[in-house]
Amino acid sequence: MTGRPYRNLGIGVALALWPIAASAQFLIVGTDEKLSWDDKGAAVIGAPGKDTVTIVDIKNPGAPRIVASLTLENSVIGPPVNLAVTPDNSLALVANSIHVVQDGGAWKNTPDTKVYVIDLKANPPAQIATVEVGKQPSGMAINRAGDLALVTNRAGNSISVLSIKGKEVKVTDTVDVGDSVTSVAITPDGKRAFATKALANKVAILAIDGGKVTYGKQDIGVGVFPYNIAIAGHGKVALTSDNGNAGSSDGSVDTVTVIDLTAKVPHGIDKIVVDEAPEGIAASPKGDLAVSILLNGSAGVAKDAWFAHPKGRFAVLKVAGTKVTRLGYVDAGKLPEGAAFSPDGNWLYVGNYVDKDLSIYKVSGTKVTPAGTLKLPGSPASLRTSAE
Repeated sequence: MTGRPYRNLGIGVALALWPIAASAQFLIVGTDEKLSWDDKGAAVIGAPGKDTVTIVDIKNPGAPRIVASLTLENSVIGPPVNLAVTPDNSLALVANSIHVVQDGGAWKNTPDTKVYVIDLKANPPAQIATVEVGKQPSGMAINRAGDLALVTNRAGNSISVLSIKGKEVKVTDTVDVGDSVTSVAITPDGKRAFATKALANKVAILAIDGGKVTYGKQDIGVGVFPYNIAIAGHGKVALTSDNGNAGSSDGSVDTVTVIDLTAKVPHGIDKIVVDEAPEGIAASPKGDLAVSILLNGSAGVAKDAWFAHPKGRFAVLKVAGTKVTRLGYVDAGKLPEGAAFSPDGNWLYVGNYVDKDLSIYKVSGTKVTPAGTLKLPGSPASLRTSAE
């Protein structure tokens, strides 16, 4: 949605104290307990102090278990990809886009500049560092080598480049991209990245050479307000969530733009209609499937709006090479935000902000069926696994 640590935050609250195996796999969930909406759809900003970053053990992916919950400020303002997990499941990075401050007798949002570093091998997992990046960090990606991360600074019109060496994470460069950027994805070979310029309706192409990231001022035209992006089909395509209405529902259908990454010059080749307000997007590590998460007027709108619905949903997209086809829709909870596949691609998780839970789905080929829910300690604003 559109429209942080606190100064001594990051204390881990253990919810389970069994030893964490070296082969553990994690789902990281960022919750926001500050933002809600009244019956007219107007935003209500509450006091800070109750947000969390929740660590979920998905070694048994059909029966996820909460391992720990860290008291760290997190925000639903921005695409639900402000966090990432290293491929070896040893670290999680979480960017906080918005810091809430007191303004007279009320609270107001201001851009933050923090990225939290969480040690997932600690027992329980714990925050071990905070890294300062650009203004309003909103989207994040880690390469498959696990040694480089990119963070999109929405209010800074830039991308922060972070090196990862063991448990040490530090900023090595800041790349100016000339426009507000909301999300970023890195290709499987680690040689290119693509960042969404939501206000400009474009996607920036970046080159990666080792730890050096450059922007040659080459953009791809996509749909209206490309908020989020994912690489699908084993690196053959990129898919953008063209939200259409600055991060909220308006009742009109929107699209997912398909970008051909196999072409000499990457460019848009198709637009898939996915109903209204796509925000979260996730691609299966198997390469054959993606899902586009749809707000569907389920919150943040007037209760009597003609396009208000009790639940959100998502579109299931079949990926075959550079051909992407919409197969159908599956119901989710109220205001679904983030989505992530398990590393084996056989399970899908969707965070429902208003319901304060995680929907669990079994994935069999291109069939996605509900398989349960997991109650969370707060409203899930974002979530990722190492499959991203």
